[in-house]
Amino acid sequence: MAKASEAYVRAGEREVRISSPERVIYEATDTTAEVTKLMVAEYFASVEDGLMRALRDRPTALERWTSGVRPGMKLATGPQDRNADAFYQKRVPKGAPDYLETATITFPSGRTADEICPTEIAVPVWCAHMGTLTFHPWPVRRDDVDHPDELRIDLDPQPGTTFGDAVRVAGVARELLADLGMTGFAKTSGNRGIHVYVRIRPEWDFAAVRHAAIAFGRELEKRDDGVTTAWWKEERGERIFVDYNQNTRDRTIASAYSLRPIPGAPVSTPVTWDELATLSSPSDFSLFTVPERLAAVGDPWAAIDDVHHSLQPLLDLWDEHPVELNFPPDHPKMPGEPPRVQPSKKVEAHWDADGNRIAD
Repeated sequence: MAKASEAYVRAGEREVRISSPERVIYEATDTTAEVTKLMVAEYFASVEDGLMRALRDRPTALERWTSGVRPGMKLATGPQDRNADAFYQKRVPKGAPDYLETATITFPSGRTADEICPTEIAVPVWCAHMGTLTFHPWPVRRDDVDHPDELRIDLDPQPGTTFGDAVRVAGVARELLADLGMTGFAKTSGNRGIHVYVRIRPEWDFAAVRHAAIAFGRELEKRDDGVTTAWWKEERGERIFVDYNQNTRDRTIASAYSLRPIPGAPVSTPVTWDELATLSSPSDFSLFTVPERLAAVGDPWAAIDDVHHSLQPLLDLWDEHPVELNFPPDHPKMPGEPPRVQPSKKVEAHWDADGNRIAD
């Protein structure tokens, strides 16, 4: 029998084997050529500086598209999607190389898992061999997995809004951070949104960081009426949603320099604030352009680890209005959380003051 095709990619000090290197992961578009599995692996190796700054020593879930990206394909988000085409890998896959290191994390349910913890570029390249396109690192380091070292501000455009609206709100967010004595670092999401990261001292737990994100979102609402923290989609309107729950335990965001499963192989790309202010579309940031950009101008997030801020200014704002908001549906019901029912379907008589359903 003929041996299945394979190739090797240089990744740091290692040669990483890539099976089926010619497999097409992204089909050609009107403006981009097709992308093979080998090209994905080579891409990760080529953006080592930025990618490892985003992933190093962080427990990381993998978004695996083993058959590539095609129209109509679906990403599994729960047990109900067992026939989906792509999935999240939260535990170390079988067959992992001996140089791959792990970190033990605890889910909201209390269960634990050993998750990939990248320490060298060979690990993301091997993940490409496993069909990974997007990395989802936790906001913690392996030496303390219960205290985040980053605040993540996810600006999510809702229907009726544009990337330009997200750019405007990101500028307001930058001003708010400056007023709080904090420095934020922006990146495109790889789609229509913008992410702003703030390094913080790992002195607060996930609950506190999430409350800080809520407080930040509420202050942003005061400064721009095109912003909302409303959890229920029916209440958001045509505004930019500040997804505060991205700071909840086991909720993650696509890392800087990750590919996204969208035609054209777009990349979640760090940008300077001046660059973002004049950016009309993130579509030029792709597998085809980002390696050359990184080599030419360096990583706009090169200084992100220089200063770790105190979260206290935002926690002081939370203390001024400590009203809880909804958690994700897969998270245990929390004290003070509003009822987990769409406002349009809520019948007040069916819920107690703590947001618990009253039995019939």
